Amino acid sequence: MPLRERFGSLFALRRHPLRVQLTALYAGLMVALVAAVLGISGVLIVRRVKGNLDGRVKTTSPVSGFFATHHFDAGPALVGLVAVLVALVLAWWIAGRFLRPLRAMNEAAREISATNLHRRLALAGPNDELSELGGTLDDLFGRLEASFESQRHFVANASHELRTPLAAQRTLLQVALADPDADSAELRAVCVEALQLGEAQERLVTALLTLATSERGVERWEPIGLGDVAERVAITKTREIEERRIVVEASLLEAEIRGDFALIEILISNLMDNAIRHNYSGGRVLMSTSMDVGHPTFSIENTGVVIPKGEIDRLFETFQRIESERIGNPDGHGIGLGIARAVAEAHGAEMSVRARPEGGLVVAVHFPSTVDGT
Repeated sequence: MPLRERFGSLFALRRHPLRVQLTALYAGLMVALVAAVLGISGVLIVRRVKGNLDGRVKTTSPVSGFFATHHFDAGPALVGLVAVLVALVLAWWIAGRFLRPLRAMNEAAREISATNLHRRLALAGPNDELSELGGTLDDLFGRLEASFESQRHFVANASHELRTPLAAQRTLLQVALADPDADSAELRAVCVEALQLGEAQERLVTALLTLATSERGVERWEPIGLGDVAERVAITKTREIEERRIVVEASLLEAEIRGDFALIEILISNLMDNAIRHNYSGGRVLMSTSMDVGHPTFSIENTGVVIPKGEIDRLFETFQRIESERIGNPDGHGIGLGIARAVAEAHGAEMSVRARPEGGLVVAVHFPSTVDGT
């Protein structure tokens, strides 16, 4: 049996509160300092007295000389005792003052939970390490609150998005079964429509899994040519581009990054889907890859409806759409741009978005420089 398990109670007894430990440390240092001063002073006094005695005429007996050199002085002892008591009191007070912000932080942190993450420590006092720690914890609580709110919002919207095709599929099948005169052609059409609704659910679930994967971070890093990925994605969109009569102009210069190939392909694909589906028939899409001040950059610009400035950030939130201005394919779930932003953040990239005055968006993703090989 390990020593710690056999004598666990003894080890537990040695765990004292931090204030007691600090008090013992401060008091010990002060007592050691006082003892050293008194010891040195005593040695000097003894030497001085002994020197004086040696210089006198030997008119005293050896016995009296012994008592003169070995006389016990209670004064230094009393001073030492008082110093020890004062050291303990001062050390206890100093430790309490030092630990007061920590106690406040501990009490506030205990009260903060998933239901009241809006609370903050808000430490008042000098700008020292403890206040910096309090500020860091406040920032952490802020991020946790935003994460919890985002999670609740995401779950609610995901539930709604999944419920809609399920309800439509159930209604479709119930109507078909309730019709006694339905022939094979009508039932076949119902089956086809039910399959389409199932595919929509499958796409949504795939998108949700992709979003969760990208938010978890990049697990495999490899060299990736942005131009090659953009060209590959554009080829897969050829049919949709031709159906909507979109004019695509590409300027794909060499720009290499490091990251997860599949996630980067999803990022470019989602941005291109957005540029095509939120465009008008005969519109234009400008796509480019380049090195912008040493940073590999992918940018895409599209024509389309005018988007108010206040709506731009909302477009990159999951399940958000501008329904009144939506153009083109109505099958989107409002999650594509959210996935693109999550993939960019997972790769340490910065995404800039601006609305074109004449309509449409300009999106640029600036990746970290790969000059240092990272």
